Amino acid sequence: MSGNSNIPPHSAATIEMVCKALADAVTGSQIPSVIAPLKSTQDVDRATKWTRLHNAVVEAQNRQQDGRPLAKLVSTVMQPVRFDTTEKFESIRAAVNERLLLSGLKVLDDGRIARAGRAVTLDEAKQRANDLHASLERRGVHPDVLRFCRAELMQQNYFHAVLEASKSVADKLRTLTGLGGDGTELVDRACGMNGGPRIAFNSLESEWELSEQRGLAMLMKGLFGCFRNVTAHAPRLLWATSKEEAMDMLTLASMLHRRLDAVRLPEPEPRM
Repeated sequence: MSGNSNIPPHSAATIEMVCKALADAVTGSQIPSVIAPLKSTQDVDRATKWTRLHNAVVEAQNRQQDGRPLAKLVSTVMQPVRFDTTEKFESIRAAVNERLLLSGLKVLDDGRIARAGRAVTLDEAKQRANDLHASLERRGVHPDVLRFCRAELMQQNYFHAVLEASKSVADKLRTLTGLGGDGTELVDRACGMNGGPRIAFNSLESEWELSEQRGLAMLMKGLFGCFRNVTAHAPRLLWATSKEEAMDMLTLASMLHRRLDAVRLPEPEPRM
């Protein structure tokens, strides 16, 4: 980050919360090396990890009278090469950015510190810290997808975001049709051509419309089979997904939601 000598000192609360987030990214034995650039003389092995980071930053900030020490610590800890998984990196980055954005700073996806528009409230900072949520909003992802996985997205938890978004499609199918069940069975009963579908994606009057009906049903079956069934039963550590894969899956769920919003429902039978 250029011009970092102009960073004003950070509040005690900001330093504390950022160091608590960073503590999840380091082991106790790694702390001496990550705080070495701060030239701390206060490190005590028996203290908690976040306290050791906090004390080193406070000492350096008091000595320099600016906010460079915290920025230096963040950029040291947040080097992507230090993380085992992308999910872990993104989770820590979001937690750090929730606090740094209140000071007009942020961690980029390469771990560097950059200036950013200062967030006014914590809610604003949380929203802006969540890059996945912001990317999905830019794509125009259906609000029902975001509603079902909002908490997981705020935690950068791609595993459960995928699971909850796939549930949202099944939930809308059940709501539209009044059917129970799940997965392939639900799709067949709702969209299958045997005996006429409960819901139709078009007028079903031409061959291409019939093909579209079958194709959309297959997409829903694929969504449940490829994502929901796997995520529901596989251990999380053995089923990892990247941010890009999560965005693609959530975009597919969004498309299905929009088509379901526009389906044709059978006319109710007249009462005698």
